[in-house]
Amino acid sequence: MKQFFIIPLLALVVNVSVAQNPSGAEVLYNGIALPKEWPPTVSWEDIQARKPLADPPYLRSPPALISIDVGRQLFVDDFLIADTTGLTRTYHLAKYHAGNPVFSGGMVFSDGVWHDPKDHLFKMWYFDHGTGYTTSKDGVHWEPGTNVLSGETDSQTVWLDLEEKDASKRFKMIRSVIANNDCRGQIYFSPDGVEWRHMGQTGSWGDRSTFFYNPFRKIWVISVRHGWGQPRARRYWEVKDLEKGPYWGEADQPQYPPFWIGSDSLDLERPDYKIPCELYNLDCVAYESLMLGLFTIWRGQPGPRQKPNEVCVGFSRDGFHWSRPDRRPFCPVSETPGDWNYANVQSAGGCCLIVGGQLYFYVSGRGKGRVTSLATLRRDGFASMDADFFGGTLTTRPVRFSGRYFFVNLEAPSGGVWIEVFSEDGKRLLTSDRIKGDKTLLPVSWKDADDLSVLAGKPVRFRFHLYDGKLYSFWVTPDKSGASHGYVAAGGPGFTGPINTVGAAR
Repeated sequence: MKQFFIIPLLALVVNVSVAQNPSGAEVLYNGIALPKEWPPTVSWEDIQARKPLADPPYLRSPPALISIDVGRQLFVDDFLIADTTGLTRTYHLAKYHAGNPVFSGGMVFSDGVWHDPKDHLFKMWYFDHGTGYTTSKDGVHWEPGTNVLSGETDSQTVWLDLEEKDASKRFKMIRSVIANNDCRGQIYFSPDGVEWRHMGQTGSWGDRSTFFYNPFRKIWVISVRHGWGQPRARRYWEVKDLEKGPYWGEADQPQYPPFWIGSDSLDLERPDYKIPCELYNLDCVAYESLMLGLFTIWRGQPGPRQKPNEVCVGFSRDGFHWSRPDRRPFCPVSETPGDWNYANVQSAGGCCLIVGGQLYFYVSGRGKGRVTSLATLRRDGFASMDADFFGGTLTTRPVRFSGRYFFVNLEAPSGGVWIEVFSEDGKRLLTSDRIKGDKTLLPVSWKDADDLSVLAGKPVRFRFHLYDGKLYSFWVTPDKSGASHGYVAAGGPGFTGPINTVGAAR
């Protein structure tokens, strides 16, 4: 049965005030200006008190003009939305593959699952008394695994770095290793993900620490577990170069990374445990135009059952502040003993892959040994704007683009959508034809123009008229293929690099 969560969307007041851009502040592609104090200060007292997560600054005061040149534009929050009438926003959950587990030789505990465009294989690194490795041609049927790096490790993350110029550093890994009562991240590089070379180490950290790459800012972020105290939370550290650092605890650096984020009072306790939730882990990846976060929520462990951890989702447009509008488990545990996901469902490094019109999420399970399973979601399917038979509208904030071809991800086999384009002063400039269908990539044609090239570089608003359907995303691209020029997370069949330059990859 399809799971969904509907939130009525109130009409919003258009905010066209100019976002503050302090001298020297970093400005992201989408117009978001980062504060001069970076990373921003987060109070440990607020984390301890489980104070509800505040709306990100860019939602409270969005840029006056938003660039949409990078990637598909998702409706996971109100960043792009000025006004709606007659629509609801629905958040969607992943659906487990019927044949789970897909790999019984070990479990992803972050680790990593990637599609490598070099040899067109799905590749998985997994936790099994060292670093295990296996491959697949389709992401469902996996070869028997092998151990590629021995030595006990509590947690590890593997990253396929397709922006790396040095072929010997194409794969990057950080393993949590405890020695002499001190846990640190041990840094390794590899040309092929099999033969690994030790390069250095981080400062001291908690065992369940991970890392990821933020390509919007060209930085590596270390998602550091905060100590062993209560509650579990994350600290934040960023570097340009994983090998060179610098890392906390080194000369002229703070002893510990600054606090970042924890669980809060909106993460609901299990009614049987009645234990406040904690943030066990946070894996992140660039997906299209934003950062996707997979939040592993710890809900207690009072008895012989392994931790009933579950994976929830969050979204960030600046790489630090998060929006978590749906607190339901995106990848839940089962309450049936013996099920593969009876305990300890956790995410994989790289977070998700794009396979045709679906996203693939790999997660761990400890209900039937240490196994890895698959969950799927429609591409861009985290949230949709929904209209009934009577229809509704969505008007964007002022946006700017340099492309010419307009595409939508639409689920409206019986309904449809048509779009108007307005100038800043409210003059209607273009009107589209009516589009219907159920595809993750649908081209939009225009009644009074061949394409949108005449409006490139100019501030405009789009107004979507949707009826009897769901709208997941839209984008404007210079490519007739529909290539979004956004980030493709952990890749997928048909993609040639970290950015979508091929349109409807298969």
